[in-house]
Amino acid sequence: MHVKHHGLMRSRLWRTPQSGFTLIELLVALSVMALLALLSWRSIDGMTRSLTDLGARSDEALTLQVSLAQFRSDLDAMAQLPRVNSLDWDGRVLRLTRLAAVPAEGLQVVAWTRRFDDGGKWLRWQSPTTTAHTDWRSSWEQAAAWGQSASPENQKRETFVVQLADWQIFYFRNNAWSNPLSSDGAPAKQQLTGTPSQVSIPDGIRLVLSLPASQRIAGKLTLDWVRSDLGRDKP
Repeated sequence: MHVKHHGLMRSRLWRTPQSGFTLIELLVALSVMALLALLSWRSIDGMTRSLTDLGARSDEALTLQVSLAQFRSDLDAMAQLPRVNSLDWDGRVLRLTRLAAVPAEGLQVVAWTRRFDDGGKWLRWQSPTTTAHTDWRSSWEQAAAWGQSASPENQKRETFVVQLADWQIFYFRNNAWSNPLSSDGAPAKQQLTGTPSQVSIPDGIRLVLSLPASQRIAGKLTLDWVRSDLGRDKP
């Protein structure tokens, strides 16, 4: 009886399962968890970078859209009045006379240029609204001076648009695109002669922007503008 009880005790001791993990199993588990955490972090970091890049690209695209819309709006609102220059391009500054947001209030002189500091900036300048010819002429001259060397006072009326590596302007005349300053196109500058200024407005204007490679949206961007009254006088 005593011997049988002792054998039963030994049998139970041999069948007792081990509890917990060995050191090797614990190290393997920690390594797997660390690897999964690293992969998860890289995935989240990649998604964050992609979202950041997408947001910045969207912001640049929106800025370009708004800028080009403003440029087109200025051209659409060009005033065609006697003794007033509607448009002038000297190779560096594009000046134009446009109707104010409320046409009855008068005229505004607008200028666009690229300034060479900080890699190149596309800028827009706008004069106060005027109804007097002398005030308009003063604004017209100020716009030219601003494009060449902006004074602190003139800089107060400018707006930064986008970074720009280069830009070009072409006129569409006689069924062809040409450089406004070339001999095959009409002269870009027109003096105050009393002749209606609408003769200086070409049938179309092509704007070519070269966006810096440092931006998310880079390369050449072209905008073509056509006079809204083109062809009205044709049968």
